[in-house]
Amino acid sequence: MSTAYSTTAATDKNRPMSKEERKVILGSSLGTVFEWYDFYLYGSLAGLIGTHFFSQYPEGTRNIFALLTFAAGFLVRPFGALVFGRIGDLVGRKYTFLVTIVIMGASTFVVGLLPGSESIGILAPILLIVLRCLQGLALGGEYGGAATYVAEHAPNGRRGFYTSFIQITATAGLFLSLLVILGTRTMTGEADFAAWGWRIPFLLSIVLLGISVWIRSTLNESPAFKKMKEEGTGSKAPLSEAFGTWRNAKWAILALLGLTMGQAVVWYTGQFYALFFLGSILKVDGPTTNLLIAWSLLLGSGFFVFFGWLSDKIGRKPIILGGCLLAALTYFPLFKLLTAEANPALHRAQQTIPVQVLTDPATCSFQFNPVGTARFTQPCDIAKAALSRASVQYSVEALPAGTPASETAIRINGGAPIRATDPTFAQQLTAGLSSAGYPLASNPSVVKMSGPFDIFREQPAVLIGVLTLLVIYVTMVYGPIAAALVELFPTRIRYTSMSLPYHIGNGWFGGLLPATSLAMVAQTGDIYYGLWYPIVIALATVVIGALFIPETKDRDIFEAEESGTNARA
Repeated sequence: MSTAYSTTAATDKNRPMSKEERKVILGSSLGTVFEWYDFYLYGSLAGLIGTHFFSQYPEGTRNIFALLTFAAGFLVRPFGALVFGRIGDLVGRKYTFLVTIVIMGASTFVVGLLPGSESIGILAPILLIVLRCLQGLALGGEYGGAATYVAEHAPNGRRGFYTSFIQITATAGLFLSLLVILGTRTMTGEADFAAWGWRIPFLLSIVLLGISVWIRSTLNESPAFKKMKEEGTGSKAPLSEAFGTWRNAKWAILALLGLTMGQAVVWYTGQFYALFFLGSILKVDGPTTNLLIAWSLLLGSGFFVFFGWLSDKIGRKPIILGGCLLAALTYFPLFKLLTAEANPALHRAQQTIPVQVLTDPATCSFQFNPVGTARFTQPCDIAKAALSRASVQYSVEALPAGTPASETAIRINGGAPIRATDPTFAQQLTAGLSSAGYPLASNPSVVKMSGPFDIFREQPAVLIGVLTLLVIYVTMVYGPIAAALVELFPTRIRYTSMSLPYHIGNGWFGGLLPATSLAMVAQTGDIYYGLWYPIVIALATVVIGALFIPETKDRDIFEAEESGTNARA
C-alpha cells in the first residue's frame, strides 16, 4: 500500500470499510480481549492462586507478595506505556504491539505452568510476580499501540467509529473468561479445579496468542507512521519530547485530568463497583449477580460502537464529558434504586433502624486495604468492619477525647451498648441486629434468578435496567476515548503521549476505586458514601475537560507536522 494511496484513503470517509481495515481492527482488538481475559482470570482466581503460591508463608511475607502482585497488575502499566510508547514512536506501531502481545500472552500461559511454592519454595511467588510485571509492562504498551494503529488506518471523519471496536472487546474478554472458568469447573469438578484445574484457563490463552500473532504478522505498518518516516519528521527522542518540555507535557496532563481520569472512574463504577455492590453489600448470591451483570453488558455493549460513531458526528468532548456528568448526577439515586429492588428488607432496615458506633474517633483507622491483607485490630475498626460486612447503615457518636479504645461499643435502635472488646461481640451484634429488624443475608426478599432467562419479573427486570444504564454511561466515556487521545497528539510522539495518561487514569484512578470506596464506606457508615470518589473525580474531569481540552474530531492526523508541534488547540 503506497503512502499516496493511504493518505487518499484516509480522507475518504464515505467509502465502506475495506477487508484490510477489518483485519486491522480484528488484529488490534484481540490484544484488548487478551488484556481483559487475563484481568478477569486473575481477579476471579486470585484466592486459588494465593493458596498455591502464598499461603504457607508468614503473614508479613504473604502480605508483601500480595502487594507486589497487585502492584504489577495496576501500577506497572504506566511504565510499560513509557517503554513501549517510545519504541512505537521510534520503530513503528505494528512491530511494537506485536511484541507486546507476545510478552503478554506468553506470560499468561506460563502462569498456568508455574509450579507452586510447595514444589519450588519461595521461587514460586517471585516468578509469579515477575510474570505479572511482564504482563503489566506489556499491557502498558498494548492499548496505546492498538488505538494508535487503528486510528491511523481509519478515514478522517470515522476514527471514533473504527476505534470503538477496540473498546467493546473488554466485554468480550469478560464473557470469554467467565465461559472458560465455568466450563473448566464443570468438566473437572470443584475439588480438581481447586487442585489443578484453575491452570487450564491460563493455558488456553495460548490459542488467543497464536491467533493474535498470526493476524498481526500479516498487517502493514500504519499509513501515518509510514508517511512520517518518508518525510523524515519522526522524533529522535519521544520521551523527552513528549514529557520533557512543558508545551508537550501539558497536553498529557490535560488528557489525564480532562479525559481519562473521569473515564476510568465511570468505567470501574459501572461494572466492577456495581458487581461488588450487588454481591458484597446487597448480599445477592454470586450466580444471580453474574447473570444480572452479564445481561447488562449484553444489552449495553453495542453502545460502545454507537457512541464512537456519534462522536464522529458531534464530537468527542460532548459525549465523554456528558457521560461523566450524567454519571455524577445520577449515581446516588441509581444505587439507592439497586438497594431498594435487590434487597427490599435490607433497604427498609437501613431507613428505619438507627445504629451508632460509640468511640473516640482518634482511635479509628481509615480502612484502605487494596490487596485484602491488612489487619485492623483497634476496637473501633473491629466494630466498623463488622457493621460494614453486615451492610448496616450507622453513624459515629464521638466519645470524649482520650476515652480508652476499649470503651468502643455499638448501640442498636437505642438499646444497650455492645462492647467491641467483649468476647461474645460477634454473637451479640448478630442477635441485636436481628431482633431490631435487620434481615439475615439469605432473607427471601433478596433477588434470586432461577436461570439466565428469568428476567421477566419486576426485580430482575428493574435491576438489569439500572445496570444497563450504568453500562451505557461506561460506553459514553469509553467508546470515543481512543479517538480523542489519538487526535490530541501528533504522529511523531502519539504512541508515547497517549499511552501514559490512559494507563495512569485507568490503572491508578480506576484500579484503586473499589478499595478506596470501600474504605470510605467503612469510615462513615454510609453504604453510598464511596460513590463520592467517582463523582468528585468525574465532575473534576467535566470542568477541566470543558475548559482546556479542544475538540478534535475534525483534525487531519495525516497532514504534515512541523518538528516539535503539539496538539493543535
